[in-house]
Amino acid sequence: MLVLSRKIGEAIVVDGGIRIVVLSCDRRGARIGIEAPATASILREELVEAVVAENLRASAVDVAPELVIGLAPLPGGGASSGGS
Repeated sequence: MLVLSRKIGEAIVVDGGIRIVVLSCDRRGARIGIEAPATASILREELVEAVVAENLRASAVDVAPELVIGLAPLPGGGASSGGS
């Protein structure tokens, strides 16, 4: 990890096209501005982590195999696809 000290109004450039500027600093933290090409994706880390966690949760859902392959009766009294 690179650690830099910057004053208000000073900036750093990342990957030749992304400019990060310190806008203000106080007890609550620093406010930064990011100038980047429209093709660059900029996301807050906590949102990325929430999406990853939700994707993991969704992929770990246990579903009865008969529901997946269509052998169980449909809810509400529908006919099964098991033949007869």
